[in-house]
Amino acid sequence: MTGNSPQDRYKAVWMIFFILGLGTLLPWNFFMTATRYFTSRLGDPHNISHANLLAAGNVTGSEKHTYLQSIFPNVMTLCAMLPLLIFTCLNSFLHQRIPQQVRILGSLVAIFLVFMITSILVKIFVEPLPFFIITMIKIVLINSFGAILQGSLFGLAGLLPTSYTTPVMSGQGLAGTFAALAMICAIASGSELADSAFGYFITACITILLAIGSYIMLPRLDFFRYYSMKDKTEYRAHGNHAELETKVDLIKKDGRNGLELNPVNGASHTPNHESSVLGIFRKIWLMAVSVCSVFAVTIGVFPAVTLEVRTTIGQNTVWEQYFIPVSCFLMFNVFDWAGRSLTAICMWPGKDSYLLPFMVILRTVFIPLFMLCNVMPRKNLPVFFVHDAWYIVFMIFFAISNGYLASLCMCFGPKKVQPHEAETAGTIMAFFLSLGLALGAVLSFPFRYII
Repeated sequence: MTGNSPQDRYKAVWMIFFILGLGTLLPWNFFMTATRYFTSRLGDPHNISHANLLAAGNVTGSEKHTYLQSIFPNVMTLCAMLPLLIFTCLNSFLHQRIPQQVRILGSLVAIFLVFMITSILVKIFVEPLPFFIITMIKIVLINSFGAILQGSLFGLAGLLPTSYTTPVMSGQGLAGTFAALAMICAIASGSELADSAFGYFITACITILLAIGSYIMLPRLDFFRYYSMKDKTEYRAHGNHAELETKVDLIKKDGRNGLELNPVNGASHTPNHESSVLGIFRKIWLMAVSVCSVFAVTIGVFPAVTLEVRTTIGQNTVWEQYFIPVSCFLMFNVFDWAGRSLTAICMWPGKDSYLLPFMVILRTVFIPLFMLCNVMPRKNLPVFFVHDAWYIVFMIFFAISNGYLASLCMCFGPKKVQPHEAETAGTIMAFFLSLGLALGAVLSFPFRYII
């Protein structure tokens, strides 16, 4: 950035992208945190009173689960991952046909309405089967619009300097930390599941409203308008031609027979094949496959394997009650957030270094490490890392590497293409991120079976 370009005053644009990143994942994290609430609402209404269903806190491990309760986690995962993958893919190809404002604002408003309905249903009795169907429809909607929002947001961040993908990743990481803290606070308070769930949903609604307000403010900031493709021609008209010559390779001119003008030499030309989705993918495929691999490894063992680790030093104590919420969920989310945020001050190795994909491949070592911890029940593998300290150390490095490497890949991807291709590159990277999540969910089944 040169001295003549607009400055990000008070880091306003950075903070807005952080809030948008937080708004992207916080709703879904709170939705997952309330899983026990949803399964309790699916209990047999003949065995559980109306009042207790509303309280949603009386389904214990000793009661026989209904069919809907037993299939809820698997169906929830399916209804979450498939729409996430499908709509992220569609967004990669259709983002040029649908205005950015419609994709981002429309998705935020839709997710807000879903959570408002979810909050209202906490206070209304619904039979288990209709409640199950309604919940799955909401999960599909949340992840469909969430995929469009995430892909559009990474595409938007790709137009700005490399460091502005970091606040999006950091905000997403903080979302998980909030959810983990909420889970621990709920356990400590001894509150009813329905009360905790209602608090989650209302908090998600407030966060989404904050994200909507922040996005509306974004186009009013000079720093964002300078880097936004639609406003670069306006800056040129106001005397910033010399600055644009150093910052912009191509300016897309709307309504002028589909031509593009090169501000350096004034020559116009038609878009070539390399601006296609496939052409852009050829330039960023290594970063795309890397971010896919990072999340495939992460979701492959977290939480399917890590959730089943049992403490060996605090059985029948308070530590046993908090072991998984603290050592698994809170530790992962805090250090994942730290890893994502670390890219704000350090971006090593560089975007053209082969050391980055090597580090991604090396990260697969965490799969056998967690499998050899005290995972219960188990049939095939021995327990090699017995003490809780092993598990906690593995979790720290596992989480930091996930956040740091994924954030590096998401930052570097859009910077390996021309400026006018950056938004498309960002959406492609978001698709491969979602592909990694889906692959990890599939791999979690054989990983757990091997143990």
